[in-house]
Amino acid sequence: MPRMSFIEASRTCLTTKYATFSGRARRSEYWWYSVVYVMATAVIGGTTWAAEAPLLSVLLLPFIVPMLSVSVRRLHDTGRTGLRMLIALIPVVGPVLYLMGMTVEGVPGANQYGPSPKAGH
Repeated sequence: MPRMSFIEASRTCLTTKYATFSGRARRSEYWWYSVVYVMATAVIGGTTWAAEAPLLSVLLLPFIVPMLSVSVRRLHDTGRTGLRMLIALIPVVGPVLYLMGMTVEGVPGANQYGPSPKAGH
């Protein structure tokens, strides 16, 4: 199965599945969009002053919603609920456990969240 490309993942997350919290997302979709999110944060954060921190939040808002939705869909692909993201709130170990969960292979075939995203490619 070919992986989702950087451009395809960006287009999917920023347009067609911008705020879609149902369904499933492949690992490549999640990780490529994570790169987009980090780049946006670096560019926007590097161009704003510390005193403009609220502005940073407003400018990043268009990127945060798809980051949340692709994260939920990624967890769905592994057979977990989107609420599992809350594990990242546990100090120190939470973010590590969250990122480890995002690297797990998706459930082959359909699960309670829908058909495998690999079936469409």
